[in-house]
Amino acid sequence: MIIDSRKMLLVDDDPNDIELVQLAIADLTVIRTLDVLTDGAQAIQYLIGSAEQSPVAALPRFVLMDLQLPKCTGIEVLRAIRQNGRTQHLPVIIMSSSSEDSDLEACYNLGVNSYAVKPLDFQRFQEFAKCIGGYWMTINHPPLISNPPREL
Repeated sequence: MIIDSRKMLLVDDDPNDIELVQLAIADLTVIRTLDVLTDGAQAIQYLIGSAEQSPVAALPRFVLMDLQLPKCTGIEVLRAIRQNGRTQHLPVIIMSSSSEDSDLEACYNLGVNSYAVKPLDFQRFQEFAKCIGGYWMTINHPPLISNPPREL
């Protein structure tokens, strides 16, 4: 399996949040590629694939994902990621406007790497996105993701 160490995946259905993340990370040279998906089903297809379509060849270094997504929620996507041998160790960061204990607990029970509450202020949101991108691309050292054992 291949990981593109300079690729980030953003999964969010809010065009404003997508644009703010794009603006925030524009000057982060450590991110060469930002793939953007707008619903949970697309994220699962992209990362894990299906009988009809193969997953993306090179996994991103990390996934930044909203919790409230159309088609499949962030929790459902996180569950699918953690249950798949190819993606089970892929760093996933949830960004949500929810600070509900039940949401935090559900995500951490499924192995989320980080849970961040989105700032409502434009400037703070940009700083937030830039900090997340910078940290997960330059400071964090994710585990080596290898091919899962083949089933016989």
